[in-house]
Amino acid sequence: MLEMPPSSQALLSCLPPFRNSHNYNLLSFLSFLKKPYLCGGSGVHTSRVIRNTRRIGKSLDVDVKMSLFQKTMVVSVCDIDSTEVYNEVAIIPAFPISFELNAELSALSWEAYDNHLPLETLWDKYEKIISRPKMDPLCTLFLVGFANASFCALFGGDWTARLIVFSATLIGFYIKQIMQKKKINHYLVFIVSAFVASMVASSALTLETTAEIAIATSVLYLVPGVPLLNGVIDIVEGHVLTGCTRLIQALLLVLCISVGLSCTLMLIRNSLL
Repeated sequence: MLEMPPSSQALLSCLPPFRNSHNYNLLSFLSFLKKPYLCGGSGVHTSRVIRNTRRIGKSLDVDVKMSLFQKTMVVSVCDIDSTEVYNEVAIIPAFPISFELNAELSALSWEAYDNHLPLETLWDKYEKIISRPKMDPLCTLFLVGFANASFCALFGGDWTARLIVFSATLIGFYIKQIMQKKKINHYLVFIVSAFVASMVASSALTLETTAEIAIATSVLYLVPGVPLLNGVIDIVEGHVLTGCTRLIQALLLVLCISVGLSCTLMLIRNSLL
């Protein structure tokens, strides 16, 4: 069973016991809600985060209200029986997008709602979910390469162009992984990755192949599809501020891709004529 941090334990000792059927308190539950992956840091739209957290709150007889922004959130928890209320502002950390993780955490919220799991059990299950081994970066690298080569095929690229796009994607995505590990500004990461991938793909100009298709599709692995989709979903579901912020961020990333690709085109413009 997981233990609360010493600082949280000191705060809990100063609080009166809460009157409900579950042996927990609002402060520890609030700490649980601030867990990074629960608060939407891994590529999930706003409404889903709110539904999951409110579902967990109902299982513990706690009313949860949450307002999410791009990098921060405001959480309010209220004990239904004692009407005790706590509010807190927390930072939403950025994590790699993980549909599998989001699905498992959503399933955990339903399990908590159906079986009225105690908070200690929720902590344990949450830690087990996020501690599972992640996909090997090398495997991710090759899967992204194959996916981008498939885009080249969809747009009419021949086998030579597909191989070039595959190689360009491997190099560009590898550089992207390295720069992200070094915490370099993600806008700069997108510019450099787009430039490198398109520059490698420009080698197709020396061969008798569909070079234009190879160059154009070499940067498609960078397109921020999830932020664009989440931004639209947020706006449609009424979270206009968060949705517009996500769309603006996604459009800036698209602009960065264009800058990187444009740099390559400026360098090879004589070969395109």
